[in-house]
Amino acid sequence: MLALPLAMAFPALWAAAPRHWIAVAISAAYFLAAARGLPQGAMTFYGSGIVLGLALWIAAAVAFVAVHGLLWSAQPGWGRAGRFALASLLMAVPPLGIVGWAHPLTAAGVLLPGWGWLGLGAVATAMLALTTRLWPVAALALVAAWFWSAAGWTPPSVPEDWRGVDTTMGESLGRAADLDQHRVLLGHVQGAAESDARVVVLPESALGVWTPTVSQVWMDALRTTRVVVIAGAAVIDRHGYDNVLVEIAAGQAQVLYHARMPVPVSMWQPWRSWVGDGSGVRAHLFANPIVTSQGRRIAPLICYEQLLIWPVLQSMLHAPDMIVATGNGWWTAGTSIVGIQRANAEAWARLFGVPLVMAFNL
Repeated sequence: MLALPLAMAFPALWAAAPRHWIAVAISAAYFLAAARGLPQGAMTFYGSGIVLGLALWIAAAVAFVAVHGLLWSAQPGWGRAGRFALASLLMAVPPLGIVGWAHPLTAAGVLLPGWGWLGLGAVATAMLALTTRLWPVAALALVAAWFWSAAGWTPPSVPEDWRGVDTTMGESLGRAADLDQHRVLLGHVQGAAESDARVVVLPESALGVWTPTVSQVWMDALRTTRVVVIAGAAVIDRHGYDNVLVEIAAGQAQVLYHARMPVPVSMWQPWRSWVGDGSGVRAHLFANPIVTSQGRRIAPLICYEQLLIWPVLQSMLHAPDMIVATGNGWWTAGTSIVGIQRANAEAWARLFGVPLVMAFNL
């Protein structure tokens, strides 16, 4: 978590490159290092060999490397800073922002916690200054802010009556079409409720396919309690399906949130629609940045959305009361992926000074 500001070395190294090919190599090294868990994760997810994992790893880096390679300039000054600003903007918003992992601005939450948009602007300005002759001053300021923050660092708060439940159910979570798994999850909910939780958050995909039967089972189970459950599920129709969060309470249930950006390739496959096959997950991109549950305005981030910059910033434009981050990372075992997701969510929560509730399955 506290190592995120090391990402600020990237703009300085990019600007200091004496040759174009060195700038390209620096960009590739930065992105591939940040995405180092992808080959192993892809192997686990697809049950394939290392070749597919390496191919996806390299393919994911193409946009980042191409943008920073094309916009690099040997001419010093604010013109080069402007080029880096353009590269950063392109990798922050769709379409290229769809693979805009490891954006250096994520470190703003560690450098200036609680500063909100002002802190984001200050860190962005310092980041651009690192690409000019003012880089020693900018670097000194960033290091000072880093040490000051680390000395008094506290993790994001969690609302007193909210609980995020992590599970270790592996690949089976949400895929076992029987009551046993729902009973296990209800046991987790009951345990959280016994510790005075009013709202319990379960991981992405926890409830599997959302059907009237599943809805009724959960509503009935919660009928004698005051507990509200927010959990991941999949809503299927003839046009495809949505990765969602649902809200369940005694006698009522509703879909709360539709994922804006599912994982490309493994989930989001827009090319299928070109041949009339609508079986992939839909991406709602800029829809529902804020949802309301129990009187709180929530910024939801499901799995892949935690690796990007635009979903959280879009949500923060609406001044949410808290962030709810969920994921189903069974396929990331032995990699850094879930750790990066957690660190990113914590950084954004600290930057904007909002509570954070997380729930992951491993």
